[in-house]
Amino acid sequence: MTKTALLMIDIQNDYFPSFSGSLMPLPAMEAATENAARLLLAARNSGTRVIHIKHVMASSEAPFFKPGTAGAELHDWVSPEAAETIIEKPRPNSFVGTSLEDELRAGQVEHLLVCGAMSQMCVDATVRAAVDLGFKVTVAHDACAAANVTHDGVNVPSEMVHAAIMAPLAASYADVENTSQSLDKLRD
Repeated sequence: MTKTALLMIDIQNDYFPSFSGSLMPLPAMEAATENAARLLLAARNSGTRVIHIKHVMASSEAPFFKPGTAGAELHDWVSPEAAETIIEKPRPNSFVGTSLEDELRAGQVEHLLVCGAMSQMCVDATVRAAVDLGFKVTVAHDACAAANVTHDGVNVPSEMVHAAIMAPLAASYADVENTSQSLDKLRD
């Protein structure tokens, strides 16, 4: 049986519109985190390894996730338990400048179940890197959130950004499914 780890990427306070002083609120962050919390509970109940990724910017001048601030802390809905790993990262790709690959290899993990934020940055970068490193990846798409973005004068709403990332991931990199499908696999 393939050994799986739940990888929870950047579910941090600055992304929550409901967090007072949020510096990068994402429109669907609460709904995504409700699903991530369901995955977290199922992973804990099934004995699946859980790894929390926490993005901390290198400077207090950063636009969000400033070091030592409440906004950079992991959100209460998915608070880590003592036995769960927390890895701080400096870049969107969760493997760059971190011990993530070493942790996964040491634990003989072959499959990652991924959720978190932002779909178009850290989730995308981490999923692609994981596949390049030989891991099988599943993304629980409704447990991920994206930002509204603008490019060349075109405003792109978060749901379109999210879909534009999930479609190519599903085509070439990962199994992209909803939380209910992932929950079924965690319970098996």
